[in-house]
Amino acid sequence: MHEILAQEGYTSVSVDEAPVRELFPGVRHRPLWTGPSGAHADLLEMDAGASWPHRDVHEPGPEEVYVVAGTFHDGARDYPAGTFLHAPAGTWHVPSTATGCTLFLFYPEG
Repeated sequence: MHEILAQEGYTSVSVDEAPVRELFPGVRHRPLWTGPSGAHADLLEMDAGASWPHRDVHEPGPEEVYVVAGTFHDGARDYPAGTFLHAPAGTWHVPSTATGCTLFLFYPEG
């Protein structure tokens, strides 16, 4: 059997080992990866009943969101687990959740 090695630059992180920071009550952020150009991937965990205290504006670039678990509310509608969202640069939402949710976030432009 041949050992298969990952290519140089290939990285991985366990979510459980990623540092966690509470942004607001019931809202936790875990950075997963940051690229040399500033692009980054993160996990956001929101407890049931948690909400962002103000508008979350997408600057300088877009935000990509995948709802991993629970139901995410953007201030206008609910998105269940399995939903992908693209928020163009300059748009905003007010994140909240009645049930709790886990979001995978990707910022391709930092």
